[in-house]
Amino acid sequence: MGLSTHVLDTMNGCPAAGMAVRLERLLPGGSQVIRSLTLNDDGRADGGPLLAGLDMQIGRYRLVFSVAAYFKSRGVDLPDPPFLDEVPLDFGIADIAAHYHVPLLVSPWSYSTYRGS
Repeated sequence: MGLSTHVLDTMNGCPAAGMAVRLERLLPGGSQVIRSLTLNDDGRADGGPLLAGLDMQIGRYRLVFSVAAYFKSRGVDLPDPPFLDEVPLDFGIADIAAHYHVPLLVSPWSYSTYRGS
């Protein structure tokens, strides 16, 4: 069915519109960037799933969220270096017929995730 993500800015109580995100496939020798994108006004990827159809393969993946750059763009005064810069979330896809939703709830100082529906 596909892979999707959604990011909520818990500091400001809104979707993380404009946050940069990178999807990578984790391989034995390193990682391969599959897609780079900017989240829309709802904190989601435009154009449907991040992975679907033949692109959806069993394996290990990583979503990398550019958290510090996002909060700086919103005018948040962050320390140098910021507590959270890029947040990598590693996860596995074991069933290519299933839907995998990887949401992120984030502030400049904390984050949480889970497998959503």
